[in-house]
Amino acid sequence: MTVMDAQNPLLGETTRGTLLQKLQEIWNEVGECDEEREKMLLQIEQECLDVYKRKVEQAAKSRAELLLTLSDAKLELSTLVAALGDKSFLGVDTVKASGTIKEQLAAIAPALEQLWKQKEERVKEFSDVQSQIQKICGEIAGSTSEQTGAPAVDESDLSLKKLNEYQAKLRELQKEKSDRLHKVLDFVSTVHDLCAVLGVNFFSTITEVHPSLDEATYVQSKNISNETLLRLAKTVSDLNEDKKQRLHKLQELATKLIDLWNLMDAPEDERRLFDHVTCNISASVDEVTVPGALALDLIEQVEVQVERLDQLKSSRMKELAFKRQVELEEIFAHAHIEIDPEAAREKIMALIDSGNVEPTELLADMDNQITKAKEEALSRKEILDRVEKWMSACEEESWLDDYNRDDNRYNASRGAHLNLKRAEKARILVNKIPGMVDTLVAKTRAWEENRGIAFKYDGVPLLAMLDEYAILRQEREEEKRRLRDQKKFGEQQITEQQEASFSSRSTPTRSAGTKKVAGSRANGAPSRRLSLSASQNGSRSTSKDGKRDSMRLPAPANFVAISKEDAASHVSGTDPVPASP
Repeated sequence: MTVMDAQNPLLGETTRGTLLQKLQEIWNEVGECDEEREKMLLQIEQECLDVYKRKVEQAAKSRAELLLTLSDAKLELSTLVAALGDKSFLGVDTVKASGTIKEQLAAIAPALEQLWKQKEERVKEFSDVQSQIQKICGEIAGSTSEQTGAPAVDESDLSLKKLNEYQAKLRELQKEKSDRLHKVLDFVSTVHDLCAVLGVNFFSTITEVHPSLDEATYVQSKNISNETLLRLAKTVSDLNEDKKQRLHKLQELATKLIDLWNLMDAPEDERRLFDHVTCNISASVDEVTVPGALALDLIEQVEVQVERLDQLKSSRMKELAFKRQVELEEIFAHAHIEIDPEAAREKIMALIDSGNVEPTELLADMDNQITKAKEEALSRKEILDRVEKWMSACEEESWLDDYNRDDNRYNASRGAHLNLKRAEKARILVNKIPGMVDTLVAKTRAWEENRGIAFKYDGVPLLAMLDEYAILRQEREEEKRRLRDQKKFGEQQITEQQEASFSSRSTPTRSAGTKKVAGSRANGAPSRRLSLSASQNGSRSTSKDGKRDSMRLPAPANFVAISKEDAASHVSGTDPVPASP
C-alpha cells in the first residue's frame, strides 16, 4: 500500500478523500452524532495503523528470511569452496559484497549452482575410486560377502588433493592386485606342470584350493587373497615333495633295473622299453618335466618289472654264476695259472643251494675275482709273451735238429727250398735262445720279488723250468763236444783206411766203407730232447678248455750250425748214440 501510494500519491489521496466523503454522506443521511463519527474515524485510523504494522512486520520478516538465505548461501558457498579445495573458484570472485539482498542473492545463485554441480561430479569420482578401493581390498582380504551399496563419501573434504590420495592408494592396490594375480597365475602354472609330471588331475587339485582358479575362469576373476596364495604355496610345496619322493623311488627302481639287466645280460630291445625311466636315473628334480614321467602307474610298472627280474634272477643265478666261472677259468687259462675248476664249481653250487648268500653278492664277488684275475693276467703278460717266444724258438730248435738229421734234406724234392729257408731262419732264432732265457729269468725274478710269490706256468715254477732247461742245454753241449771228438776220431780212422786201400787199390772195399758211413748218419745225429717230469713233460698239448696243459722244451741246437761237409762226415753206425732222457 505504501509502495503503491508512493508510486501514485494522487490516486491514493483521491481515493481516501472519496471514501471519507462517501462515509460523511452516509453518516449525514443516517444522522450519526459527532461522537460516534469521531469514534468511528479513530477506529478506522487504528485499523489502518494495524494494517501498516502488519505489513511492516511481514516485510521485516521477509527481509530477515532473505538475509538468512543470503547468509546460508554465503556459508554454503564457502563450505563448498572449502570442501572442493578450489579457492580460486571463479564464481566466488563474482559475488557482490554490496547492493540489495536480492541483488546479492541473484549474484551468488550461479556460483552455488556451479559448485553444486562440481560437488556432485567430485562425489561421483570419490565414490568410484572408493568403490574400486573397497573392491580390491575385499579381494585381497578374501571377503566372500558381496558389497552392499556404494561406500560413504566424506563430503567435508572433496579436494583434488584428497582425490589424488585416494587415486594413489587405488594405484597401489591395483599394482598389488596385479602382482598377486601374477603370483596366482605362476602358482597355477606350476601346479599344472607338476600335476602333468605326476599324472595327477589338475582340475580337482586346483579347485580344491579355490574354485575361481579353474582355467575356464576369467583371469581378473581369480581369487588373490592371502589365504589363496598360502594354499597355493602349500599345494606347490606338497607337489614338489611328492615329485621328489617319486623321483627318488623311480631312480632306485631304475638302478635296480639296470643292475638286473647287467646281471642277466638283458638284450637291448628289452632295455629300450624302459628308456623313458632310465633316462631320469641321474636327473635332478627340476630337470624332470616330461608329462607322466613320475606317474604312479609308471612307477608301478617299473616295480612289477623289477620284481619279475628278481624272480627270474633267482632262477638264472646258477647259469650266471657258471658263466662268470667260465670267464674266470678262461682268464686263468690264458694266463697259464693253474686252478681247480671242479672245486670252484662245487663251491658255487653249494653256496647257491644253501641260500646263505645273496645272489647279487655272489655275482659281485665273482666280478671282483674276475677283475683281480685280469689284473694278475696283465701283470704276467710281458713274461708270458717272452715264454711264448722262447717256446716257439725251442720248437724251431727241435725242428732244426730233425732237419739236420735228415740225410735227404738236400735232395731236389718238392718243398726242399722252403725247408732250407726255414732252416736258415731257425738257426738265427736258435742263436738268440740264450739271450731270451737270460732276459726271461731276470724278468721273472723281478716279478717274484715285487709280488713275493713264485711265478708258475701251469702250476710249475717258471724259474725251475728255465734252470732245468739250462742244465739240459749244458748237457747237450757236452754231448755235442763228445760227438765232435768221436767225429774227429772216426775221420782219422777213415783217412787211415783210405790210405791203406789206396795202396792196395781195393775199390769194393771203399764202397762198402762209404755205405757204412752213410748208414751211420741216420743214427749218429744228436737227438736229445728236454724232458720234464709229469708236470713238466716235453710235449705241448691242449686241454678241453683250449689251454696248454704242459709244454715241450726241445734241447737247443749248436750255436754254430753244422755245415754240409760236417754232415757228410758223421760217425759210422757203430758209434754209440745217446738215448733221449
